[in-house]
Amino acid sequence: MFKISEFSRLSRISLQTLRYYDQIGLLKPARIDRSTGYRYYVAEQLLEINRIVIFKDLGFTLQQIAQLLQEDIPTEQIRGMLRLKESEIQQLLENETSKLSRIKERMQLVEREGKMEKEQEAVIKQVEPLHLISYASLGSAEEIPQLFQHFEGLLEASTRSVLSGPRTVLWKESNLQDHDFELEVGYSAKPGSYKLSEGLRTRCMSAETMATLLFRSDSSFSKTACADLAAWIERHGYPIRENQPGREIYVPLSDEPGVCLVEIQIPIMDAGAAE
Repeated sequence: MFKISEFSRLSRISLQTLRYYDQIGLLKPARIDRSTGYRYYVAEQLLEINRIVIFKDLGFTLQQIAQLLQEDIPTEQIRGMLRLKESEIQQLLENETSKLSRIKERMQLVEREGKMEKEQEAVIKQVEPLHLISYASLGSAEEIPQLFQHFEGLLEASTRSVLSGPRTVLWKESNLQDHDFELEVGYSAKPGSYKLSEGLRTRCMSAETMATLLFRSDSSFSKTACADLAAWIERHGYPIRENQPGREIYVPLSDEPGVCLVEIQIPIMDAGAAE
């Protein structure tokens, strides 16, 4: 048997907590010395204290835990509960990581207000018609990598052979309250009629006049490029063409794995024009 101090050290549960668990009947000592009042525990109770800790981590109250211990829940059921909790925590971590990323982006915007790097000077150009094989969804900019993964999963070998251009993203604001953008991800392809997997579609985009900005994906201003381009468009008086999506084109650098040249394209009209 172990004295309460020894059991505390082995279980990593404080003396105060062990005494409280005894008081409320959650974990009684295996024996109490009547003459000294000392509490003694056995090794088997370490398994019981482990279950108590697990149930606490799962969000149960001490009263609920007492009931669960009486029911003697099978180990496999506890494993399932832990897996579910693990999944919930993982999702929470991903959400918080995404929030942190957005905060960093906003900090960059604040630090660079009113500034625009020389190498970021925007260019007005006429882009050619675009034939796209794509996957469309509602969501936020942070979801674009996942959308591309889904797109890749839907592609069949016969379809891959007709893809002829770099990764492309189309986006425009959504009218639905729960979603930021109408997003479309895909690749440019040779014009033609294709049998596509369910969920994929072809999209033909007409030639457009675009305000464009080119930058490296690993550059210090990659997170603020949209704001920089918007400021340039406003400064030069170009109206943005409504109901036409903006585009992002990703061209991988062959000598630098993981790095792309990114071009943002915003459809515009002539300065001073109105639709």
